[in-house]
Amino acid sequence: MPLAQRLLAGFLACALTLQPLRADDLPELGDVASNELSLSAEKKIGRQIMHEIRWREPSYLDDSDVESYLNQLGGRLTAVSNDPGMGFFFFPINDPSINAFAMPGGYIGVHTGLIISAQMESELAGVLAHEISHVTQRHIARQVFQSKQTSMAAMLAMGLALLAARSNSQVAGAAIATTQAGAISAQLAFSRDFERESDRHGFEIMRKAGFDVRGMSIFFSRLQQAVRLYENNATAYLRTHPLTGERLTDMQNREQSVAYRQVPDSVDFQLVRAKLRAMQGTPDEALRDFNGLLRDKKFSSEPATRYGLAYAFYRGRDWAAAEREVQAVRAMQISAPMLERLLADIRIARGEVSGGLRTYRDAMVRFPLNQGLLYGYGGALIGVQRFDDSLRFAETQLQNYPEDVRFHKMRAESYAGLGRKAQQHQALAEVFALQGQTAGAVEQLELAQKAGDANFYEMSAIDARLRELKRRQLEELKEKRN
Repeated sequence: MPLAQRLLAGFLACALTLQPLRADDLPELGDVASNELSLSAEKKIGRQIMHEIRWREPSYLDDSDVESYLNQLGGRLTAVSNDPGMGFFFFPINDPSINAFAMPGGYIGVHTGLIISAQMESELAGVLAHEISHVTQRHIARQVFQSKQTSMAAMLAMGLALLAARSNSQVAGAAIATTQAGAISAQLAFSRDFERESDRHGFEIMRKAGFDVRGMSIFFSRLQQAVRLYENNATAYLRTHPLTGERLTDMQNREQSVAYRQVPDSVDFQLVRAKLRAMQGTPDEALRDFNGLLRDKKFSSEPATRYGLAYAFYRGRDWAAAEREVQAVRAMQISAPMLERLLADIRIARGEVSGGLRTYRDAMVRFPLNQGLLYGYGGALIGVQRFDDSLRFAETQLQNYPEDVRFHKMRAESYAGLGRKAQQHQALAEVFALQGQTAGAVEQLELAQKAGDANFYEMSAIDARLRELKRRQLEELKEKRN
């Protein structure tokens, strides 16, 4: 069952009880709507939806290489946006449809089909810039907000319903057709005014970030053509982001004022697309795909195609062939964290543990801010049962990233490997708490109390944290009742 159906099943009924917004109730375009829905409230709604996606949504792609790339690209764009202090997080959804969606609070989902279909990085940047603008212009806040008496729970339900509608407008439309359609049907798609405003602001973001501003209109034009010719998955994006000839003309007119300059794609863009393609189907199917591309020379980047072939070999457990292709890419003077991570994983898989871990450490020196390498190295230490090392590494990283769920999980797995039950449950409690599962966090701390292997100081910390989370649990229950 797709993402939209799962979310709609749980939350659409609640959202439909709300009164529809009238056009004259909305703030003027450009107004940040701070009186209607505060930034902190919007962030809280978005965080709760993100928790639901991470916790229950199987199509959420937990791949640190792809996620790191999206946040690197998104960070370049948001750095030149008029972000009101929201902060942004970009995450991949494993779905072949061409789509992206912005949620309250600056959380932006990107379907893998969109990444693969983008023929140049500026096209992907154009879609992300457009979605960023929906957030910075508070378009989502205006849709979620109903009245000053609306509870947080009701706004959360509306936000989830809007997310479901944007993820699959066909499913949402069918569901609403059998219910009280008037309450939400007008809010499934962004209005034309919102779309034009996001086009304008997205264009400026792309220009300031140094991308080819033509990428936005090129991509949208191709989507529109796909709809006309094939009526395929491309409709998912356009049905929730209505595209008119007037909008395309406006985009192209703005482009005339910017001198053309070719903007090369980043290596990471090419490698991420190759990895996503190599993840499709069986390993044998992926091997046939990439071998065919190389044989027929049907590629825009030979290094990326060979990287995809290497990843397909890695999936098929042919370690020697995988390393051969990685070394071929390195011989082309390609340097990228994804490439080094794959090489490290290949070496560890074939039993060269010391060499693989050394490859990781060397890469982390060269690319110190790459999250994929950090997660990969910690996971590799756990995989070879070097639990003392993985625990030290996780705790060091948590000093820099105290709310990083993956490092808390790494710490919990390390404690489990060391047989330290109380601290394993204590670390798992932080994982639950960061994912919005307060009840689960309380349960883990209660298990930590009963484990019997914590010293006095560790038990004091467990008790204090348990009292804090129980207070939070009571506050959340009160909020739900209100």
